[in-house]
Amino acid sequence: MNDSRLLKIGIFYDGNYFYHVSNYYCYAHDRRARLSISGLHDFVRRYISRVENADPKFCQVVDCHYFRGRLPAMEANARQILLNERMFDDILMREGVVTHYLPVTRSGEKGVDVSLSLEVLELSIYKKFDVVVLIASDGDYVPLVRKLNSLGTRVMVLGWDFEYLDENGNPRYTATSTKMMNEVTYPVWMHKIIDGQDPLFSENDISSMFVTPSYREDKSFMSEEDMSFYGAPPAPTEPPPEGRCTGQILQLKNGYGFLGTDLTNKNLFFFWEDLEGLDFNELVLGEHLEFEFGTNERGECARHITRPGCYPPPKPVEESESPLSES
Repeated sequence: MNDSRLLKIGIFYDGNYFYHVSNYYCYAHDRRARLSISGLHDFVRRYISRVENADPKFCQVVDCHYFRGRLPAMEANARQILLNERMFDDILMREGVVTHYLPVTRSGEKGVDVSLSLEVLELSIYKKFDVVVLIASDGDYVPLVRKLNSLGTRVMVLGWDFEYLDENGNPRYTATSTKMMNEVTYPVWMHKIIDGQDPLFSENDISSMFVTPSYREDKSFMSEEDMSFYGAPPAPTEPPPEGRCTGQILQLKNGYGFLGTDLTNKNLFFFWEDLEGLDFNELVLGEHLEFEFGTNERGECARHITRPGCYPPPKPVEESESPLSES
């Protein structure tokens, strides 16, 4: 392109997906740091300036929107997470990000993909973005991408594919829809860039996409207090009960915690990835959760953790899919 015409960029976040990816880099990846909103925006501008052959000062983010489900105010206050929500709102506000919150029910957040798609399409028609950037993974966004293509709007998707073993040695997967990535103008595989597989990006480019933490706490190196709290007591004389049990949160750390229960003679360790339908930052000391007994290298632990009564029925075998199948 190489001209002085301003390239207008719109960025749209699927908030739950972004939060999941940020947690991965904070707790499971070697970087042990969260993704930075401002750092990602700078990366997007520099990337677009390169692929569009334009000066970075003519590549500007003119609109940015963040979509996610949110608990009712009274429930958020009862769970003592209002402050955390307001702090993140302050970050989004400083970066000029418009928030769109949808109500969360007991079955989870609903309608985020529809709301995001409608907003993207409407704003693209009226504001005539040159490039729309989606931070999303779901194949349900393919119709949106095709509509944007018909408008002549170029689409970039920041996508992540990764897998790792959680604290219990269970494999965890995250994948971006291949079908969606094949439809967009600029498919950007962020996990490859962050892991240094793209020679066009230096370590400085990569590190600028992360928040610089005031300290780093590696879950693989617990304090002596935590180790004594978790302990290594004799194995229980009876096997753990089958089915789901209830325990109380006794301690929360950076991505892990401990549940107390009368059914065993020790406190049960749990890792943030064992939460199902819950955010680790929303947990409150003293809260009761349901779980199943599992094991790791240290002994018994809690797995498949939910709020009471929220565990879904098992999926029929004939309907199950590969964990890396496209969304």
